[in-house]
Amino acid sequence: MKFMRKHYLLVLTLGVFSILNIEMGIIGVLSQVSSHYGIVLTTAGLLVSMFALAIAISGPVLPMLMSRFERKKIMILVLSIFTVCNVIGAFAVSFPVLLATRVIPAFFHPVYVSFALAAASDSVEDQKDAPKATAKVMVGVSAGMVLGAPIAGLIVSWSTLRMGMLFFAAANLISLIATILFVPNFTTAQRSSLRNQLQALKEKKLWLALIGVIFLNGSIFGVYSYVSAYLQEVVSLPAQIISIVLLIYGLMNIVGNTIAGRELSARPGRFISLLPPAIGVLYVLMLFLGASAIPAIVLVLAWGVLAGTVANSIQYWVTEAAPGVPEFANGLYLTAANLGVSAATPFCGLFITGMGTRSVPMGGIILAVCSAACVFLKVWVVDKRSTSAFTHV
Repeated sequence: MKFMRKHYLLVLTLGVFSILNIEMGIIGVLSQVSSHYGIVLTTAGLLVSMFALAIAISGPVLPMLMSRFERKKIMILVLSIFTVCNVIGAFAVSFPVLLATRVIPAFFHPVYVSFALAAASDSVEDQKDAPKATAKVMVGVSAGMVLGAPIAGLIVSWSTLRMGMLFFAAANLISLIATILFVPNFTTAQRSSLRNQLQALKEKKLWLALIGVIFLNGSIFGVYSYVSAYLQEVVSLPAQIISIVLLIYGLMNIVGNTIAGRELSARPGRFISLLPPAIGVLYVLMLFLGASAIPAIVLVLAWGVLAGTVANSIQYWVTEAAPGVPEFANGLYLTAANLGVSAATPFCGLFITGMGTRSVPMGGIILAVCSAACVFLKVWVVDKRSTSAFTHV
């Protein structure tokens, strides 16, 4: 049984990787898309922004509506949609067709990810160990975010844009076959009705968690959106070194996933409470030490570990606040996380416009302080008054 569980978690991790690979991998070939279809780079960027918008729209809705169906069948359906759309996209004769093949599967992105995270959580006998199982699947998220763009870019540089797009389809197809062969049929008999799932929205701690996720994830990605410019303009690193630093940053995310899985199983409230102050301190150090190459690189790598812990923690935070409706909760988490990215990126950009690139960590500090307030209210006020509060604070 343990052997089967290990392999089935690996398949879920692979599946999440293939989905996130599609979302982030296109970033590595946007310039080639622009050249191939004769469009400006900002138009090609719709492949990223429209994908994210579709996720934000469907996140709270589709996972909830599809939670009544057997998980394996839904995951097979979603992977099939992604595979077919990516094959069509590889042979698309016009940019609107390519864009359609991105937007259509994007609506189903939250369905697969939320189902995979819920399935990982349900795979353990003791729910106290659920964060450890979830952390293994979150590794697929980190790997998809960090490896998709460079791999796709490398394939396109060696061959053609079509081959790069077929790489996305191949990743989905492999995950689809693995799901069919190795993921068991889930026997969870009791499914929450739509009414019961919507009842979760009455909980104050869920709203505090969602707002906290927007601020906390925003504090990471609002600054990260400009990290390349920061390393180039402030630290004066060459492009090749920046690529290596960002790759290692992504690998540090995986380290953070592992740390978070362990800590969330042992002392979740205390661990989550420490994250906003840690991020704030790191950004303060970036303001004062970030102009020197070695301190800046060390801080970025430490930041990578923190980003990995945040990814697990915000997912845990939302699902803990809405027990019994895991698919709905995970969909809400994905929406809040994407809203955080969408809102924080222009917010941190205001500091660059007003005070220069070196000031971008100031936006992250403000967002970290706001997330700390949400964490304090939820963990130390609302949860203390609730019978479903953390048991290991």
